[in-house]
Parts: sequence; C-alpha cells; structure tokens
Amino acid sequence: MAEAEATQLKEEGNQHFQRQDYKAATKSYSQALKLTKDKALLATLYRNRAACGLKMESYAQAASDASRAIDINSADIKALYRRCQALEHLGKLDQAFKDVQRCATLEPRNQNFQETLRRLNTSIQEQLRVQFSTDSRVQTMFEILLNENSEADKREKAANNLIVLGREEAGAERIFQSNGVALLLQLMDAKRPELVLAAVRTLSGMCSGHRARATAILHAVRIDRICSLMALENEEMSLAVCSLLQAIIDSLSGEDKREHRGKEEALVLDTKKDLKQITSHLLDMLVSKKVSGQGRDQALNLLNKNVPRKDLSIHDNSRTIYVVDNGLRKVLKVVGQVPDLPSCLPLTDNTRMLASILINKLYEDLRCDPERDHFRKICEEYITSKFDPQDMDKNVNAIQTVSGILQGPFDLGNQLLGMKGVMEMMVALCGSEREADQLVAVEALIHASTKLSRATFIITNGVTLLKQIYKTTKNEKIKIRTLVGLCKLGSAGGSDYGLRQFAEGSTEKLAKQCRKWLCNTAIDTRTRRWAVEGLAYLTLDADVKDDFVQDIPALQAMFELAKTSDKTILYSVANTLVNCTNSYDVKEVVPELVQLAKFSKQHVPEEHPKDKKDFVDLRVKRLLKAGVISALACMVKADSAILTDQTKELLARVFLALCDNPKDRGTIVAQGGGKALIPLALEGTDVGKVKAAHGLAKIAAVSNPDIAFPGERVYEVVRPLVSLLDTQRDGLQNYEALLGLTNLSGRSDKLRQKIFKEKALPDIENYMFENHDQLRQAATECMCNMVLNKEVQERFLADGNDRLKLVVLLCGEDDHKLQNAAAGALAMLTAAHKKLCLKMTEVSLAQGYSSPLEWTDNPVAGDPTATLPARPVVSAAPGPGHCLQPALGGC
Repeated sequence: MAEAEATQLKEEGNQHFQRQDYKAATKSYSQALKLTKDKALLATLYRNRAACGLKMESYAQAASDASRAIDINSADIKALYRRCQALEHLGKLDQAFKDVQRCATLEPRNQNFQETLRRLNTSIQEQLRVQFSTDSRVQTMFEILLNENSEADKREKAANNLIVLGREEAGAERIFQSNGVALLLQLMDAKRPELVLAAVRTLSGMCSGHRARATAILHAVRIDRICSLMALENEEMSLAVCSLLQAIIDSLSGEDKREHRGKEEALVLDTKKDLKQITSHLLDMLVSKKVSGQGRDQALNLLNKNVPRKDLSIHDNSRTIYVVDNGLRKVLKVVGQVPDLPSCLPLTDNTRMLASILINKLYEDLRCDPERDHFRKICEEYITSKFDPQDMDKNVNAIQTVSGILQGPFDLGNQLLGMKGVMEMMVALCGSEREADQLVAVEALIHASTKLSRATFIITNGVTLLKQIYKTTKNEKIKIRTLVGLCKLGSAGGSDYGLRQFAEGSTEKLAKQCRKWLCNTAIDTRTRRWAVEGLAYLTLDADVKDDFVQDIPALQAMFELAKTSDKTILYSVANTLVNCTNSYDVKEVVPELVQLAKFSKQHVPEEHPKDKKDFVDLRVKRLLKAGVISALACMVKADSAILTDQTKELLARVFLALCDNPKDRGTIVAQGGGKALIPLALEGTDVGKVKAAHGLAKIAAVSNPDIAFPGERVYEVVRPLVSLLDTQRDGLQNYEALLGLTNLSGRSDKLRQKIFKEKALPDIENYMFENHDQLRQAATECMCNMVLNKEVQERFLADGNDRLKLVVLLCGEDDHKLQNAAAGALAMLTAAHKKLCLKMTEVSLAQGYSSPLEWTDNPVAGDPTATLPARPVVSAAPGPGHCLQPALGGC
C-alpha cells in the first residue's frame, strides 16, 4: 500500500511540476520519499525534487538531492547534469565540470553536454587567470605600502587598490591566504591615518559575507583595538571602523544570507560569545571619557541597528535582555548628560537623541510586563540615585534623563514623571539662577506636555512660570526654548479649530518669533533647531502654516538646517512639512454622528477654512518653488538611527502630497525626488511604505523611467508598485500602480522579467476582469506590454487554461481603449506562436459567456464555468484617464 501511495504521490508531483507549481511538486515528492524503500523510485524522486530546486533557485538543496540520486545510481545521467547545473550556480565550477564531463562520457553525442563542457572550461580558465593575477597584484600592493621609501602617490594608489581587492571575493581570499591580515596590522601600526584607514576598509571588505574570515579577523585584530580606533576624534575613521564592525556582526549573526558549508562551517563553532563581547565593548564605550563624540555616536548606531529584533515574530530577544541588564544604566548616563556642565562626556548634537532612540527600541523589544517592570525599576533607581539636595548638578542630570526618556518610550517617561519629586524638581530648576538649570527644566517641561491632559495641567500651573522666564532671561538659548514650550502648549488642541488653548492671534505671534529666530544665522544651529520644533507644533494652526509657506527666507533656512550634520532636526522638519501639506490622517466625518454629538453636547472637531483643498494646493506649489524636494532628498540619505521609521513615514506622507498634481511631478523628478522615494518604499512602517509606493506609482505613471529612476534603480521600483496591487488598497492606488507597471514594462524585457519574478501576473490578470472600467483598462494595457516576455507567453501556451479566451472576449467590450489594449496583446501573442492562432479560432462568444465579468475570479482555473465568491469592489474611483498607450510604455 505504501509503495502504491508513493507512486501516486510521484505522479501528483509530476502534474504539479508541469503546471509550474514547484512548491507543491516538492511537497509531493518529499511525502513520497517517506513512504518508499524502492531504490529505483527513490532515485527518481530525488532527481525530480532536484529539478524543482533548480526551478526555485534553491541550488544547495538541488545539489544535495541530485547527489542522493547519484548515490543510488552512479550512472543516472539526469541527476548528474542537474547537480552540475546546481554546482555551477553555487560557483563550484571545478565540481560542476567533473559532473558534465561524466555526462559527456556516457552520452558523447549530446550537444547540450558538449556546450556546457566548453562553457565551464572557459569559466574555469578565466577564474584561474584572475586568481593568479590577483596573487601578484596583492603582493605588489603590500610591497609598495610597506616600503617607507615608496612615493606618496604610489602608496595612495596601492592603498585604494587594496581596498578594491578586499571587496572582491577572489581578492579577499588571496589577501587572507597570503598572510594579508598580519600585513594589514603592520599598516595599522604605521601611525599614518591614510594607511590605517585603507587597512580598516580592506578588512571591512574581507569580512563581508564570510563568517570564517570575519571570525579570524576579529580575533587577530581584537575588539578592544577596533573600538579604540572608533573612539578617535576623526569622523572618517569612526565611520570606517563602524562599517568594519557592522560587516563582522552581519557575518557572525548570519545577516549576510549566505550558506556556509563544509570546511568553512567547521571553522566557526559558536559566534554568540564573539557577538556578546562586541556588544559589551560598545556599551563600555558609551561612558568612557576617552571616547570622542563621533565614536560614541557610532557605538550607539551599532547598538541601535543590531541589538533589538528586526522582526518581533522572532521569539529570542536575549540580546536586548543582556543590554538592559548590563548596559541600560550606561545608556541612561548618556541621555542625562548636560553639555554646559564641566563633567559632561564628549558629545555631538546627535548623541543624546541616539541614546533616546536606543532606549525606545529596547523598551519596544521587550516581550512581557515583567520585563517592562524590570526596565522601569532600573530607570527609577537610576533617577532616584541622582537626587541630592547637596549637589545641584546631579539633580540636573536626573531631570535631563527623564527628559531624554520622554523623547523615547513616552509611556515610560510619563510613569517616571509621576515619581515623587520629579515635577517639583522641574519647577525648582525653572526658578534657579543658573542658566544651565533653566535650560534643562524648560526642555523637560516641553517634552512632558505631549499629551493634552498633561499639557492642560501645565497650562494651568506652568505657563505663568514659562512666561516669566521668557520675559526676564537675556539668554537667547533659554528664551527660544521657553518660547517652544509656549508653542507646544498653545497647539495642544491639534488641528481642531474649535479647541484653542490661547487667545485669538497668540499662535501667530509665537510663530512669527520662531521664524525670526530661524532666519537668524548668528544663533548657533542647535538653538535654531528649537525654532523648527516650535513651528512643528504651531503649524497645526492653518493660519500659521499659511503664513509660514509665504515666508520664503524662513522656509529656505529650515531646509538648510535639515541638510546640516545635526540630524536631530529631521523629525521636527518632517512634522512641519506634514502639517503644511495636510498629509496627516483625517478621520472621516459622518454627518449623522456630528448631529448626535451636538445633541449630546459633545465637542465636535472643526476644520479651519484655510485647510480646504485650494489652500493646501497653493501651499504645495510654494513649497516646491522654495526647493523642498532637495531638502527631502538630503534627509532621506541620513545614514543614522535618528532617521527612525516614524520619520520615514512622515517623509513619505509629504512626498505623496507633493506628487498629487501630475504637473508637479516633472519638477519632483528633476530635483531627485524619484530616487529619494525608493528607500522610503522599501523600509519603514507599513503605512509609510504604502504611502511611498503610491508616490512612486504616481511618478512612474507619467514619467520616463530612464530619467526618473536612472541606472539600476529602476528595478527597485517594481516591488513597491507590485505591493500596491492588493484589494486592501484603495482603487486609486491600484490604478496608478497598474499605470506605473505599464510604463515600466514598455521599457525593456529585463524590466518585464523583474515584474514577472515579483509575481505580479496573477494580480494583473485579476484586475483585467475587475468590475471597474478604468482598472480593467489599466490592467489590460499592462498585460499588452507584458506579453512580449517569453515566460508570460508560456503561461498562455500552457494546456488547461483560458487566458487567451478571456483576452479575445475583452476585444468585444464597449470601451475603445480596452479593445485596443486587448487586441494589441492578442496580436503580439498570435504573432509569436502559431499554436495561439489555432487556439484563438476555438473561442466563440456563443459558448454562453456574454461578458468576462461573469467568469470565475481566477482566470487560471481549468473550468471556466466554475464560480467563486466575488472579491470586494475596490472602493475609491480612479482619477481621469491617462494617455498611456499599450505596448509603448506610457507617455
């Protein structure tokens, strides 16, 4: 019985394979393998599963299965050839050559084997040539670098060449095998910055994607030496060493996504100890006075990137627990630093914000309430230990720590505000004669008044105090922070026109003062940042945002600040721009609920007259004219943990609002907006990625892809557009994604292949029969371009499907554009394959289908009379028709 069932499963697997459902075929073959002991059947099943592995690009699995088939039958020519193909893709050319050589011996007249032999022989010869030339190049580079009499130009060129060689797999391996690590250590001992930098960058390339080499290099160079280099007061060196450490961490933790087998795997017994050692040294760097501000920032960046889980579905959060237990107090110490005090550690403008982000990420990575309680207790104990009536500096550090936590996990910060003595200490520091104390207290009050309830409490109890400080202080730094506090409290009602905290006109006066400080270049950057912070709150008021976008000098001053090295300003700038473009989420107002709320005397939010679409469109025009796109592009490039997922989402919202008018999209492309949107569509929050993908779709629908997304970037646009083809998205998103894909698919077959590999075809086919004229037209135009691809044509040629029949029926629809697109697809399909010409003649409308919309929602199904539940009708209606032409790729 078991043997019969195994045979039946094998046949099922063969059927799945013919239908190109390789996962299902693999599953059937795997089940059959468990049921049979017949050697001939076992060999066939392994050989077939190897074929599935090749199709799914699982080359390691394919090679393994083919080897098992060969173990059973050493003359299995199909298994030998499949193993050859898999080994070739894995880069093991010599082993692949041996397999195909044996195939050619068994079947000497097979032209395919002979051609593969010639190709592999050529590849192996080229590999050997490169390898031998690499040996000599590596030796030459080291001779020049280690010779003190070498000319400076020659040494510089040799150093740069060595970096390039280290990034190539063959070069990295030759450097490693030729005792290159010891020679690189000699370069690091040379005490010449340019040589040390070259050595670090070469090591970084050698560590990338190779766990065994990374482990050996870490032990040879030593983590303490690496950290000491990162601690130097040299930004370029800190960045290079940070890249080296990141490459080592990625390789040790498996983030390089490569498979390690055989000898290489045997060299690495356990990487956890090394990773823990790296984390421990990075935590020690945070509190060391010997570490520069740049070095501290890079240590925080590495901790931010590598400690918290990237995916919360992963159960193991042991790295976070280790950092909480062994390093949270060190992070809190950095957060609590006050630059104006003599005991302050070396900092940059970004350091405290990076530490706040790390605290937030650690807190969010905790899995349960006991872990969060433990985290909170550590914070409470640390802050309580700082309170000292005899030492005002310690009290200031304590309030600064609370202020920093409020910028991270706000709920935790709110709990800490409720501790005995915290609010009282804030008020006491506000009345202090020392300006440093007032600065810290005012900042803490600003961060504490984020929630409306707490803001109302501070308005009642603290506004008088803030106004008094504002009037009496002569220090511009304190004055501007106090003003921001008043700005934040004044905007506590949000965009609700009927819920104003201050008297009519007060917010405009505050905003005017903020704009004045923003434009004053005599004030230091860190202080001017607070002016933007104030505007981020005040621009919730439509009068303020309308005045602000008309003040071109103030706008351009904000854009210039966004391009500076102080990246703590990014969130405030993004928030201000979201407010100015009204790209925040607005709840739909149901008239019946409004009447009910008024009847029950509940507050009903009111829309400001200047928040209507005409005013918003005008503000967008002014922002574009002021150069907002170049500022946004610069902000997106910020390689720092400060560019959080929330900030990325805000930037994506702004981009989408700016792309709304098709006439503005040319300006956006010309200023680099298309390129800047790509990373926002690939990383960040789910909402942010959808907003950015929609912005890309708007640009891709009407722009020349070669100009909007030059070079290889155009291939990165495909995945975000495909992600919009979802019934959960609104109609406009689906429609514009289809237009964008039509445009891309008309450019080249490589782009069509990319769209096919992203599995967009089933969605495009579904939308061809959507109950919405414009969606149906857009999908058919896209398919008209896609049928130029051979793999798409094969789907039409496959037996047992009705795709061609459905295209023929679309030619009979009333919509002329839909007819043209369907006819264009049909013409290209029948021109490419005679079989489809014959198949077309078999289609008859008399078969009982008056419209394709009456058919099943899955056109791939074998039985066209089958009915499935209809998908939800797409909610939002697309905009006016576009001028995209089928098979031409758009405007």
